[in-house]
Amino acid sequence: MASISKAEKAYVQSSLLSNPPLRADGRGLIDFRTIALESGIAPIANGSARVSIGTNAQDGGGGTEVVAAAKLEVESVGDGEGVDGGRVVCSVSCSPTAYPLLSPNALDDLQHDMTSVLNATLSHPTIRPKNLCILPGRKSWLLNLDVIVFSDAGNIFDAIFMAARAALWDTKVPRTKSVQYRAKKSDRSDATQAMDMDVDETAHVGSALDTRQTIEVADFELPDYWDEGEPLNGRQAWPVCLTLNLLPALHFLDATLQEEASVPLKLLVFYSFLSDATPLLRGMRLLGTGVSDLVQVNSLLKDGEKYARNVWLALEGKLKDEDLRRNQKARERFLNR
Repeated sequence: MASISKAEKAYVQSSLLSNPPLRADGRGLIDFRTIALESGIAPIANGSARVSIGTNAQDGGGGTEVVAAAKLEVESVGDGEGVDGGRVVCSVSCSPTAYPLLSPNALDDLQHDMTSVLNATLSHPTIRPKNLCILPGRKSWLLNLDVIVFSDAGNIFDAIFMAARAALWDTKVPRTKSVQYRAKKSDRSDATQAMDMDVDETAHVGSALDTRQTIEVADFELPDYWDEGEPLNGRQAWPVCLTLNLLPALHFLDATLQEEASVPLKLLVFYSFLSDATPLLRGMRLLGTGVSDLVQVNSLLKDGEKYARNVWLALEGKLKDEDLRRNQKARERFLNR
């Protein structure tokens, strides 16, 4: 967040509205700054990634930097907030150095706003991975996705969603194996006494040779280590965010802090592009003090879909390259033992 004077705001707006449009770094209206992505940066997380936008190549500073990490934990269904089939909970934290001019209360409000946008989009049941269930009706995985903003040089929501999607792509869910415990059957007299008692039929344990009984799973074990497993099911469904910065006669992408402070309205759109399927609009948000009408929003959604597809394809290619890179490093470490 930047605070600029009225003269600076007028200068930035007039430059963007000129013909041809002018930006301080020489980019076009729909051009992004350099984006760097690295996955697997947190060894103790189930999945992690770092995204930086506009970082200086000389000293590695001056850009927007976001780190996301996913951690899985087991929770009981029916006790507290546990959900059958698992759930995803997102949170965003901001380093005070990223927003040095904000008071602690203002920083808390900003973190809450970012968390609400991310959590409302990624925790929706329609994109919940199917392999978060451990024991139906009993145990499931809780996926905690924590995002930390280390620096903000503009376009923070796009960076947050890129880092979140990369961390979720990198996440491995440990494989589980169901375990059943059987009590050893006592002598016939004990069984006869049990018949005379008022007991729960589901708690009664009979002979292991009695095939008429329903086998109930009591617990589970992990065949894998905690950092091994399989990718999240449906990871193609995780959306990307695209921020359209709006001026009365145009819109532009990847705004710097000065450009963000000069526009009255921003439109956030969240799109998923599944294979051989119609693009899915997962949500949208209007931020700012400006106003817009339905006709303009419909036009912006069409443009936003086109831009978001380009971001999606570029991010998809980079994530696959990261998978190859990490697999190669793992093979080298194994061979060098």
